[in-house]
Amino acid sequence: MFELNYDLNDIDPKIFYGINNQYFNLLKSSFPTLKITGRDHFIFAHGNQETLDFFEKKLDDIVSFISTNNSITLKDFESILKMKDDSEKQLVFDQDIIVKGVHGKVIKAKTTNLKKLVKACDTKDMVFAIGPAGTGKTYTSVALAVRSLRDKEVKRIILTRPAVEAGESLGFLPGDLKEKLDPYLQPLYDALRDMIPHEKLEGLIEKNVIEVAPLAFMRGRTLDEAFVILDEAQNTTHAQMKMFLTRMGMNAKFIITGDPSQVDLPLRQKSGLQEAMRILKDVDEIGFVFLTEEDVVRHPIVRKIIQSYSKEEQRVREE
Repeated sequence: MFELNYDLNDIDPKIFYGINNQYFNLLKSSFPTLKITGRDHFIFAHGNQETLDFFEKKLDDIVSFISTNNSITLKDFESILKMKDDSEKQLVFDQDIIVKGVHGKVIKAKTTNLKKLVKACDTKDMVFAIGPAGTGKTYTSVALAVRSLRDKEVKRIILTRPAVEAGESLGFLPGDLKEKLDPYLQPLYDALRDMIPHEKLEGLIEKNVIEVAPLAFMRGRTLDEAFVILDEAQNTTHAQMKMFLTRMGMNAKFIITGDPSQVDLPLRQKSGLQEAMRILKDVDEIGFVFLTEEDVVRHPIVRKIIQSYSKEEQRVREE
């Protein structure tokens, strides 16, 4: 007789066991030759080694499904138990889903270029996502960061963006430094709140597992084992962009998002994003994904607004 001690880790055991242990009883009945017991986050099984190995793989699949979806139905549970091999996973696991957020909200790459962003992030440690407002580049990047944290590929998430108006207006805003800067960081908080329940998110922020901070706070740091997103990168200067890119530590992922057409820097000051795109374009280890108005995932009218402004800007350039 061999023994397996299995830890459910971070998933809610109530979801795993089901109402009145419905799912757990189904699990036990599917492996009649094993003696299976459960206590909170731990599952114990005794029996033949080959059967235990197969049982452990089923537990891995169930836990993976719950981690991705924050829930599981009886039908899903049954389907996972019936899967004979990994080739059938596609029928049960939606491979396009990045994460499932609060209240089961499905978060996936909705356009071809956003899928390219997901693929680039899977194969490159540093990726630039360039495109107009509303294309989902920031939202998708945050979802990728949450997925990496969930899968323990990184130990923390760091989200940052430049506060380009800080020199002029921060001193007149009420509150401490965090309260002054929060308006600039609000879009990042909004994305996180869609993906992580409120109490859990607050706990992760309190423990600095998730950090949302202005770009100036990155100076002098080495960011190891972190998923780091620089948002609104078109508003960085040369010095800020170079400083940020060189913060990258071991086992880190960096995504830099921006829209070169929406630079808010003072006149005659070059955008660090535009410069970095030119300087780094031939570095094989860095990925570049370009989104267009066809990727806009906001209200359909936003795409038409972008197209109209692009035509006007082209007309002005040609005059």
